Amino acid sequence: MADPRKRVVTAETEAAEWHARLGAPTVATNTIRDFAAWRQDPANDEAYRRVERAWGGTGQLAQDPEMRDALDSVLTRTRSRRARPVRQPLVIGLVGVAAAAALAFTGWSWLQARTVFTTAVGEQRLVQLADGSSVRLDTDTRIHVRFDGHQRMVDLEGGQALFTVAHDAGRPFIVAAGEARVTAVGTVFDVRRRDQGTNVTLVSGVVDVASGGRKARMAAGHQARSTAAGPVIRAVDAETETLWTSGRIIFRDTPLRQAVAEVNRYLTDKVHLDAGVALSSEPVSGVFNTGDRDAFVSTASEVFGLQASAEPDGSVRLSERGK
Repeated sequence: MADPRKRVVTAETEAAEWHARLGAPTVATNTIRDFAAWRQDPANDEAYRRVERAWGGTGQLAQDPEMRDALDSVLTRTRSRRARPVRQPLVIGLVGVAAAAALAFTGWSWLQARTVFTTAVGEQRLVQLADGSSVRLDTDTRIHVRFDGHQRMVDLEGGQALFTVAHDAGRPFIVAAGEARVTAVGTVFDVRRRDQGTNVTLVSGVVDVASGGRKARMAAGHQARSTAAGPVIRAVDAETETLWTSGRIIFRDTPLRQAVAEVNRYLTDKVHLDAGVALSSEPVSGVFNTGDRDAFVSTASEVFGLQASAEPDGSVRLSERGK
């Protein structure tokens, strides 16, 4: 008869290894699929939750003999592998898992770095999370992921992201963005932080949005804007609002100055609209590829009769002709 304690230790060891693999900067689709299949086993699922709780920083599992034996096994096998060729990122990941679980807060700085994901200006990135959820980050975006056994927390520290949340009724998925707080179980929604508040666009499912001490439930095809008085909800075209995920921007009667600001989100060499341009409030309509400055400048110059001038710093200035 198989030793049940040995099975638990094996599950814990495999869970630690999976946690390290899924913490890599990029994770292949087949890896996520293999992880989902492995986690179908209830013992494996529980083991993975225990490893996540260890990473939560509580240190409570440091005294758990089964967890300690499993992580010691990972560390021992990692040390023995140093005598053989091995991919360095995996070695670092396994050592990090073992050290952090056994010593509680010792690996906290490593964890911080591992769960912060960013994009540069003009860059987009798809991040696969350990629970099977995914996050697509738009230009100039930063998120901080913190999972434990009770909830899945993501801080959107700046920018915009589309969240596709894996269903887990026992652990709500929470996104904090400034004063706004979005709570979901399994759904798809977009969150964008702005200077004047946070916008939440619901693509499918149901979410609760809280701001200003008030909470509202959203339905698909609606957008909530956070205010000091609470969320303000309106109907929107969710496909249009999330068009950025396909690398495009759409303008529908958008004031020219606002359109310029939106285009600039994806540019390192910006477009500057002179303050004296009388047409800055004129509406713009059209679809542009993100980062295609030349197409936007050419269209704006032709439609509004503006003059485009190259600046020494690499930017382009739009001004009225003859000025």
